[in-house]
Amino acid sequence: MPRTTRTSAALACALGAAIIVGGCGGGGTGASGPSAAGGGSGQVKVGLITKTETNPFFVKMKEGAEAAAKASGVELLTAAGKFDGDNAGQVTAVENMVAAGVKGILITPSDSKAIVPALRKARSAGVMVIALDSPTEPQDATDALFATDNLKAGELIGQYAKAAMAGKPAKIATLDLAPGVAVGKLRHDGFLKGYGIAEGDPSIVCSQDTGGDQAKGQTAMENCLQKAPDINVVYTINEPAALGAYTALKAKGREKDVLIVSVDGGCTGTKAVQSGQIAATSQQYPLKMAEEGVKAVLTFAKSGTKASGYTDTGATLVSDKPVTGVESKDTAFGLQNCWG
Repeated sequence: MPRTTRTSAALACALGAAIIVGGCGGGGTGASGPSAAGGGSGQVKVGLITKTETNPFFVKMKEGAEAAAKASGVELLTAAGKFDGDNAGQVTAVENMVAAGVKGILITPSDSKAIVPALRKARSAGVMVIALDSPTEPQDATDALFATDNLKAGELIGQYAKAAMAGKPAKIATLDLAPGVAVGKLRHDGFLKGYGIAEGDPSIVCSQDTGGDQAKGQTAMENCLQKAPDINVVYTINEPAALGAYTALKAKGREKDVLIVSVDGGCTGTKAVQSGQIAATSQQYPLKMAEEGVKAVLTFAKSGTKASGYTDTGATLVSDKPVTGVESKDTAFGLQNCWG
């Protein structure tokens, strides 16, 4: 979820800041403001606010926005929270970007509910707001949503896991994200739908939150194995959590007899599918989300026409062990289209 030299420089100078600011040597609007890429004061300004700058998914999203901004001749301002869940940091970034005169803001909301008042203020100031990757709650708090259908992404791996188990009784662990984050709930609910079970089904023997973090994924899996040593299916919110789960399973000698499925399609995760650590993953496309978002803001700036509704940017099941009845691509495809 490859980084540019400029992105690495931004990360290096951002330690401890409430909002990560790119550029260190210039181009930003101050220590608490967004960084700028693209130049002149007469250009249309577009803001991109991601959850973090460190997650490879958002690194790729930023690269997509930068490429689209350069191709379109718009000025891109970027900011991010210090960590996944830093709503206060994102609120500050929204306010700074409105003050800087952006025409539109692209945002991956860390807290789908708490960010809503700040986004409504931005829209009332004439700024078009597009959510990327994760919807707000309510979804119409933004003008539009460009994202993976996370329910469908979860459903794909649920269908895969059900078919791969071939009628064998399942003992399922779900390694989830965190309360209040829409993308986590959608993926979780999609997995259950794809597997054909409901919340509370007795086949779900353990559920733990991981924050999408590898170390926390390992701890969560260790906890689940203590509770239910016979777990044989593991759903994970993302591939870092999946790799943490794999580490815990390997330590118990269980890595070969537990099916792990996940969502994201980053290069590291896709390689883990190739090596057999993860059975299957649903690949999504952050670069496309950002590219389409920048184009939509430029259209609004030129014509006054706002993007609206939901645009599905796609998800593909990736596995080298295909199952009957569930369409998938192999890891050669996955590695051609991965990120990170």
